[in-house]
Amino acid sequence: MASFTVENLEFLLAILARLSGFIFTAPIYSLRNVPVRGKLLVSVAVAVIVYIATPYTPLVYAGVIGYAAVISKELISGLILGLFANLAYYILGFAGQLIDMEVGLSNVQELDPSSNMSVTISSTFLNYGAMLTLISTNMHLFILKAVIDSFSIVPVNGLKVDSNIFYLYLKYMADYMIIAFRIVLPEFAAMLIVNTLLAILAKVAPQLSMFVIGFQLKIFVGITVLVLMMLMLPGISDMIFNNMIENMKNAIEYMGGS
Repeated sequence: MASFTVENLEFLLAILARLSGFIFTAPIYSLRNVPVRGKLLVSVAVAVIVYIATPYTPLVYAGVIGYAAVISKELISGLILGLFANLAYYILGFAGQLIDMEVGLSNVQELDPSSNMSVTISSTFLNYGAMLTLISTNMHLFILKAVIDSFSIVPVNGLKVDSNIFYLYLKYMADYMIIAFRIVLPEFAAMLIVNTLLAILAKVAPQLSMFVIGFQLKIFVGITVLVLMMLMLPGISDMIFNNMIENMKNAIEYMGGS
């Protein structure tokens, strides 16, 4: 520790800036009910480990403003990685909203303390199911490892954002919609069958009130299919996690200027 100079401290703080930007935006780590001190502790602990494992290279900058620019670049790097990881996680929230729109529960919303937003019941159900799967399979450590590995491709003060990263983001938003609709397909199929049966009943027995019967039937069938979909949650979570890691890798490559 005798050779730990001010330059080494500046290098460590730059590493801490990238990791902090990721921790405060990534899934699991960015939850509002996780104490800020805990997030800072994790950031500092991982930054020290990365500092020890990363070869030291002197930072080149001009004055205080130059060093502030270095810290800003590292913070932006962490925020970009956290954004791409978080968007993959929110696919399930969007899929839950589509499910409730089909079932008829879109007006039943609650406050999600993790995001401080109003979400539907199915969104909360799928989000927490995927979160438990993510924690139980140690995927939260895997995405943290991906950020640590980013220092080998995008070294400290080596951020060179390729303009194509914006096209990557737009492409990911298109895939976002496709993946969400693939998750909701069982509910769509079930609602199609229910609507077909209601149409037949309306012709066979016009004296029956299809509105009263259909409302209750859709909720019953929708909740039943949603419970059965929980059997597919490991496969859905695996698809989401693979998509998350793939997009983080692509983002890291574009951040390296390649």
